[in-house]
Amino acid sequence: MKPLLAVIFATLLAVATPAWAQEPGLSVVTSIKPIHSLVAAVMEGAGKPHLIVRGLSSPHAYSMRPSDARALQQAKLVFWIGPEFEAFLRSPLAALSHGPKIVALAEASGIKKRRLPDRHHDHDHADEGDDHPSGPFDLHLWLDPHNAIAMVRAAETALVAADPGNAVLYRSNSQETITGLQRLTASVGKGLAGVRGRPFVVFHDAYAYFEHRFGLRAAAAIAVNPETPPGAKRVAEIQARISELGVVCVFAEPQFSSKLVALLTDGTGAKPAHLDPLGALSEPGPEHYPNLIRQLAASFRDCLSP
Repeated sequence: MKPLLAVIFATLLAVATPAWAQEPGLSVVTSIKPIHSLVAAVMEGAGKPHLIVRGLSSPHAYSMRPSDARALQQAKLVFWIGPEFEAFLRSPLAALSHGPKIVALAEASGIKKRRLPDRHHDHDHADEGDDHPSGPFDLHLWLDPHNAIAMVRAAETALVAADPGNAVLYRSNSQETITGLQRLTASVGKGLAGVRGRPFVVFHDAYAYFEHRFGLRAAAAIAVNPETPPGAKRVAEIQARISELGVVCVFAEPQFSSKLVALLTDGTGAKPAHLDPLGALSEPGPEHYPNLIRQLAASFRDCLSP
């Protein structure tokens, strides 16, 4: 399978449109919008990173464009969460012959990882700890702004090493971005104080970092795997929990059909709403990440408020 994927990647390079051009300056590639935003903030004034996963595409199942393949071939730096999250990038990165610096932000210094919460069983979790030592790590790391700060620092370190001529700019941008993220965290925490303890259901387990940072906790997650629709038994379990716990909101996501959420909330009194963990509907750029956190906070606050 790996040789076949390498051939496909080589084919993408061969047919990549010559009209594509890397931004002037250091050639940097990023995987998803939140990572692109944090790196773009550190690079502002020196260049712009290339973004791979655009629009409503999901990083859980993404097909690269020829321009993405060309960008990877030219890259000096590549930022991603890591091979467990953006699995579609494993083979393309392994096929690169020029050896760019690849930064897996899941392993960055200062990152606090959490285990996926066990929300896929029909029992009360009120007295359980946040983490389950035997479970896999949740890799939606960017949804805790404290982790975003660690990512900014990792981006600064990698950019300074790769482009020392712009070291002063990268360090200044990094500090400004970190200060902004610290203020954002304090502001969002205050804004969500009034809805803590209000029960809600999420589409899939993507929000534990945000919940932990801001004092929220989902009662359940609809889908065990966001790419696989839940079966009738799982739907019945969730419906029972919605009634049992007096769930206020059931959140869909823009990458996936909201019909199931409408079905779950019908006749229950729970309100359907949307959360967008990638900021898929927002424009990419340095302001994307703070806007993403503000939009998530607004979605929770608006739907959960009495």
